[in-house]
Amino acid sequence: MTTFLEISRASMHEAEMVTLAPAELQEHQVRISVDRFGITANNITYGVFGVAMKYWDFFPASQPEAGRLPVWGFGTVTESRHPEVPVGQRMYGYWPLGTELVVLAGRLDGRSFVDVSAHRHDLPTPYNRYIYTEQDPAYHPEREDLHILLWPLFYTSFMVEDFLDDHANYGADTAIVSSASSKTSIGAAFLLKRRGATKVIGLTSPTHVPFAQSLGCYDEVYTYGDIESIALSTAVYVDVSGNRDVMQRVHHHWNEKLAYSMFVGDTHWDATSTLSLPPVGPKPEFLFAPVQMAKRIKDWGRDEMERRVVETWHEFTAWSSAWLTPIDTDGPEALLAAYHDVLNGRVGPTVGIVGHFSA
Repeated sequence: MTTFLEISRASMHEAEMVTLAPAELQEHQVRISVDRFGITANNITYGVFGVAMKYWDFFPASQPEAGRLPVWGFGTVTESRHPEVPVGQRMYGYWPLGTELVVLAGRLDGRSFVDVSAHRHDLPTPYNRYIYTEQDPAYHPEREDLHILLWPLFYTSFMVEDFLDDHANYGADTAIVSSASSKTSIGAAFLLKRRGATKVIGLTSPTHVPFAQSLGCYDEVYTYGDIESIALSTAVYVDVSGNRDVMQRVHHHWNEKLAYSMFVGDTHWDATSTLSLPPVGPKPEFLFAPVQMAKRIKDWGRDEMERRVVETWHEFTAWSSAWLTPIDTDGPEALLAAYHDVLNGRVGPTVGIVGHFSA
């Protein structure tokens, strides 16, 4: 039998584990056991934008009104009807939060394959690619849990910083990053600080200020309540919180000094907007990381792009091991509880949930 977390598309708070009979394999299909995966705020964002960004389309649920939450992690081939994908092959990729995934393997290149199932045909290729661990330059066995928790977030962070670098920071000398204690924001701040082209200001809740300050990747850290007291300079805004009120206040405080406004995530997905200020400053633009990734593949070639990402990735994980502690979470009931903890903001920034189902 197989088990999956299924969530009501109408309410992220309505979720349950469902058990189903495993599907029979067709020609060139592969059954992969989902070994270990992360549950982070990023996965909640997938659910929040499940319809708008088609995240629910990757892993069809047992009922049309439900969705299977996408997660990132490692899996192992347990059954294969593809001659070039052997049983026992281990890989990193995008899975439903569950015990297994059946894929139609195609576009093999010796180090990965793509799920070419019909329902994934029009979805972004980076989410459909499964990379063999022994061929993956980003993979270090001793940092596997950090890979699970940080790699997809770091890829987004890299594209955030690279997009700004690609546009010369829009002439700004400061980058303002909201949700400063979130892992995507930390990665972006780490890379911005590494490049040294801008001053980096973090915005976060009062309880997370000491943690954000301790990281050393922010030049200054302020609470959301302090926005209007921050000294003005030409700035770009990197919005990871998705909090509309914070965005409005940032725009009104910086006004004509705000050179660019980028919307990346939605860590404050359940925040209620209370302000209705007239729009000022640049129109916020959504950064979809695969779009910038595709541009850089065209600019540099895939190998050079991946070399640049991996080089900074190893620096980032070596640094992150000092502040991030993976928490092992096993079994359907514990995983369902962990999902609700992340959904409701009960998981602190210094820990990350690594889930699995016992054999």
